[in-house]
Amino acid sequence: MASAKPRCAILAAEFAKAIADAMIAEASLEVVALGAELLKVVRVPGAYELPLLADALLSQSDVDCLVVLGYIERGETQHGEVMGYVVHQALVNLELKYRKPVGIGIIGPGASLAQAENRKAEYARAAVRAAVSSWHALQD
Repeated sequence: MASAKPRCAILAAEFAKAIADAMIAEASLEVVALGAELLKVVRVPGAYELPLLADALLSQSDVDCLVVLGYIERGETQHGEVMGYVVHQALVNLELKYRKPVGIGIIGPGASLAQAENRKAEYARAAVRAAVSSWHALQD
């Protein structure tokens, strides 16, 4: 039986800790503003660690939706692009596997630090809105 309001978890990659901290703060406020419940915040070192913990969180019966936050910077090689593709694909696959919404608020790949600073609040809030509104749509 579904809960009366969505129970959300936030999962964040701490590659750029100041960016991650700000995104977590914004996302936490947005969860409350939307009338959802914030169950927990889980932090991992970087983007490559997100899919495993996303799988673990989505498998928990008390987690209705997941918000994933992070920043994949622009580098001198294609590493960030590969990482971005792999991580995003894994998150979408987990969303379908568990039939639970995942709001993806990952800045990049290819973003500069200045771009991440400018986008951190809106990406975090938008990821929460995506997860919560998708949860409501699934309840209809």
